[in-house]
Amino acid sequence: MTHVLVVDDERDAAESMAMLVSDAGFTVSTAGNLRDARRQMALQKPDLVLLDLMLPDGNGMKLFEDAALREQTEVVLVTGHGDVETSVQALRLGAADYLLKPVQLEQLRDVLSRVGRPVPAGTTRSRSTRSDPRVGRLLGHSPLMQRVQGQIERVAPTGVTVLITGESGTGKELVATTLHDRSRRAAFPFLAVNCGAISPNLMESEIFGHEKGSFTGADAQHIGFFERARGGTLFLDEITEMPLELQVKLLRVLETGTFMRVGSSQQQTTDVRLIAATNRDPMQAVQEGKLREDLLYRLNVFPIHVPPLRERAEDVPLIATHFLDAISRRERRNKRFTPQALQRLTEHDWPGNVRELRNVVERAYVMAPGGEILDPCLQAQAPPTRVERQEPDVPVLSVCVGDSWADIERQVVLATLDYFDGHQQRASYALGVSVKTLYNRLRDWSMLPHAVNGARGVGLTH
Repeated sequence: MTHVLVVDDERDAAESMAMLVSDAGFTVSTAGNLRDARRQMALQKPDLVLLDLMLPDGNGMKLFEDAALREQTEVVLVTGHGDVETSVQALRLGAADYLLKPVQLEQLRDVLSRVGRPVPAGTTRSRSTRSDPRVGRLLGHSPLMQRVQGQIERVAPTGVTVLITGESGTGKELVATTLHDRSRRAAFPFLAVNCGAISPNLMESEIFGHEKGSFTGADAQHIGFFERARGGTLFLDEITEMPLELQVKLLRVLETGTFMRVGSSQQQTTDVRLIAATNRDPMQAVQEGKLREDLLYRLNVFPIHVPPLRERAEDVPLIATHFLDAISRRERRNKRFTPQALQRLTEHDWPGNVRELRNVVERAYVMAPGGEILDPCLQAQAPPTRVERQEPDVPVLSVCVGDSWADIERQVVLATLDYFDGHQQRASYALGVSVKTLYNRLRDWSMLPHAVNGARGVGLTH
């Protein structure tokens, strides 16, 4: 039978948690300090330790000095001080999760339900011993990708909040799904939410849910993403597109583990690991008023940056071949790249990153008449490189010292649209961003797509 040790100097809190643990069918013992904890561990090795960080005779992290504890016992931190930095330090040493006091009954039950759940194979392998260039669905043997893969292996088994940054098309959602698949929550739901694709008026209802009759059109109760992802992972992509007033409520969920449906006064508890992502620079988003600074610090507990494809060109042949093999299996006709074709792919700049590479491979497969994809096939389909796109009549902008980054960005975007006669797809490709990101910028500046053609030169004369 699974044995749990509760280490907490607050007797009432320790006894309450011990009662809940016992009711869940586990054996349990309690300790009020480090000395008692070590004695209890000597009497019976626990399978799980619910560990308070602040104890009368020292910091609970001192128990991590015992290597046997780290290897044989799961540790869940229980802290009333909201010291996320200390908690993350302990998580990096091997803790499985952490809870903030006062511990919510349902959160504790969720933790207990995962005790003894095996971590998917491979999550504890060190980067130095791994020869397979794949972690989950992520591919790459470049040093930059090995670093990302190592970060995933380190943080995936924990319950830490992760902020993923990187350009559009680099594979941020793949990182999020890999984190989920290699965590103790893998058997529970993974829900991905694109904050830029949901109307701001509906976002709160979609994320937190609503009660019947809470607003016009609310004909029935709606369960939001936080409840639907219970026990699993909620991935919030394009987090900077979330309205600021909703960011405040998200911060409260992260700090308390509770929320309320729209139109309800009853608090709901949640046990969800949150992963967020953005293609913006987070600090720049804070300066531009797109992201609350306090929310950034709460999300950025463990940052992972996904490098653009141009910075890891050695991974291009591996990824392109993977895409081609997948297409060949789907179409039941094998094709392969010639060395010249792979070389051309490697030399390309890839402003659209992995997403662009996948599209080029698919088009090249269709265009190749035989079993080999030759260099001409790619020349007919692959977009020109940055150098090839330069032309003498590209407009020149005037930037002065003291101009804000937001003003410079606006000038560049509008000048690019002007250059391409308002064609958003071509402009977004030249800028190295997705069409949706470009649309969001125009929306922020109150320039609807249909008005762009008539806005030639707006704000560009100096």
